[in-house]
Amino acid sequence: MKKLIFFFALLALPLAILSCRSNNANKAADKAEASPALEQTVSLTANGVAFNMILVEGGTFTMGATAEQGSDALDNEKPAHQVTLSDYYIAETEVTQALYEAVMGKNPSDKVGADLPVVNIEGGDCDLFAQKLSELTGRKFRLPTEAEWEYAARGGNKSKGFKYAGSDNVEDVAWCNSTEGGAHPVKGKAANELGIYDMSGNVDEYCADEYAPYREDAQTDPKVEADDSPGQVTRGGNFCDDSAPDCRVSKRGYTPGYVFGSLGFRLVMIIEK
Repeated sequence: MKKLIFFFALLALPLAILSCRSNNANKAADKAEASPALEQTVSLTANGVAFNMILVEGGTFTMGATAEQGSDALDNEKPAHQVTLSDYYIAETEVTQALYEAVMGKNPSDKVGADLPVVNIEGGDCDLFAQKLSELTGRKFRLPTEAEWEYAARGGNKSKGFKYAGSDNVEDVAWCNSTEGGAHPVKGKAANELGIYDMSGNVDEYCADEYAPYREDAQTDPKVEADDSPGQVTRGGNFCDDSAPDCRVSKRGYTPGYVFGSLGFRLVMIIEK
């Protein structure tokens, strides 16, 4: 009798294994169906003007004065610290005058051109633009946090550890030291590892954070709000910076509320769960 029971147990074992594998496969399929792969590029239109958002897959990186920045790294880029970010989309280019005018109905820039970055705007103008663009497209837009900006500039999880956004040679990727020419049309230089343009040079870009010294502890999806901040973070360097180090991926700046002909912005698009 014991031998008979053992025989049937052996027969049942493969069926149990197959059933377990089938259940696991079904769970994996259900998960894949519930969480479809994100598009690498999302193309959108606002009042007839097209623009692209590039996927930045989340991950963990070292923010600040990393080794490739060398002696050019400044004290406000230290300490280098670990940051973990969730997935998000970031604009392929700085917001152009064509897109800004299509959404806002005006163009405050001094040097006018449809493919030039919009400039001479305040941080609040960026937020209002993001709100109106969200209403027009049905997506949710905002300024990038400083950490999101730097991670994207470094190439996200495709980073090759460049000093500038896409190269160790500033001339490949950045307009800088060209005060006479002013801002240049977007996408005039090479893109970085993610296919994003002008994160080094051309115009400085607003971030969502208020400027504050770095902390050394590891952080997840940080955004800085500081009561005693001297101003709003700006990143990237611009066409009138007279030295290449000002266009490095870790270089930090801020504006105390002034507007400039060399300061624009790009947006992040939120991935809704």
